[in-house]
Amino acid sequence: MCTVCGCGNGETSVEGEAHSHAHGHHHHDHAHHHHDHAHGDDMHFGQGPARAHAPGLSQSRMIEIEQNILGKNDEYAAANRRWLLARGVLALNLVSSPGSGKTTLLTRSITDLKDELPLSVIEGDQQTSNDAERIRATGVAALQINTGKGCHLDAHMVGHALEKLKPKPGGVLFIENVGNLVCPAAFDLGEAHKVAILSVTEGEDKPLKYPDMFHAADLMLLNKIDLLPYLDFDVEKCIDYARRINPKIQVLQVSATSGEGMARWYQWIRTARQMQLIDRPELLEAS
Repeated sequence: MCTVCGCGNGETSVEGEAHSHAHGHHHHDHAHHHHDHAHGDDMHFGQGPARAHAPGLSQSRMIEIEQNILGKNDEYAAANRRWLLARGVLALNLVSSPGSGKTTLLTRSITDLKDELPLSVIEGDQQTSNDAERIRATGVAALQINTGKGCHLDAHMVGHALEKLKPKPGGVLFIENVGNLVCPAAFDLGEAHKVAILSVTEGEDKPLKYPDMFHAADLMLLNKIDLLPYLDFDVEKCIDYARRINPKIQVLQVSATSGEGMARWYQWIRTARQMQLIDRPELLEAS
């Protein structure tokens, strides 16, 4: 998995900073020699205690590296969480596969909510700043993080972004993660909730294929439901799969294009913000 492959090491850049950060969350520890593998119809590299395979690394060494990486990330995440809670900022980590409609859903959400709530966005992408520019066109503050070859945001990157972006107290911070349902599941950013966005143009078995992400998410947004008449997608089966993985997951069916179900999503955000600010009435009224 990405925690031991060294992807993206030193290539991350936070918008507005002239240099790249080597965050130390990836570690090169590869012996460059060939391993002979037993040949068969399937090669199950995900088996073994580390649930991954890399030439030159034993399963125990891979587990040790991963634990070190995730442990350091969790320290940064805890600091981010303290920073956000002190300011009453509700942070939502939006995760999905590429093509789920995540950016369109986010852009519509902030357009509809920006006059009601203080909003800001951290936008994660490997290379471009196109999505952040789309968001800024709405008038909402957004900061781009480019991860280079990295396949997810981590808490150290987000900590830098928080210092630059300075979300308004009592507001809502949307963190749009890199499009990937695997690696972002393992990296706590300090958010209050992970929100998994799954489009009906994808397979209804995605929760079974990517259980770690759906187990970590508090909410699943089933997006593009306006397309259901044209697709062979079993909504109830998809929701059942998600609840097998995570019995507590909430599910909302939405369409960022037609607007169907979006009011329920906005109410979920309001409720989550109210729960976070229950002891901060002066911030609850902020707008």
